[in-house]
Amino acid sequence: MSEKITIIEGPTPLFSEARGLWSYSLIESHLQHDTIYTELRAFDGDSLVERCRQAWRNQEPIHLEYSTEEGLPDQLPIVAAYCKETEEGDVLQLWLRLEHEDIEIEIEFDDDFDDDIPDMLF
Repeated sequence: MSEKITIIEGPTPLFSEARGLWSYSLIESHLQHDTIYTELRAFDGDSLVERCRQAWRNQEPIHLEYSTEEGLPDQLPIVAAYCKETEEGDVLQLWLRLEHEDIEIEIEFDDDFDDDIPDMLF
């Protein structure tokens, strides 16, 4: 059983694409996946980062467990963690591995789409 950091209350975390060349070193694998990023408020962010380090030292996975927008439990593997202190309290920065089969893309079309653009040939 792997370690978990669980979000007990609050909204579903907002995930964004991890930016920066260094993040590619986190995903070296024969599997296809991306690295995503989120920030969470934490009561004691340093102890949560230490829990991640301890799991990695023992070569064990650690996951972020959270509720989806539908209220269902979900989890993602944590690949990097950092705590920054702000005036409002600790902010836990997490980089997570997202496998390609878990990726969901939302596309919105503009109603002002120009019909004069020729169809693309594939």
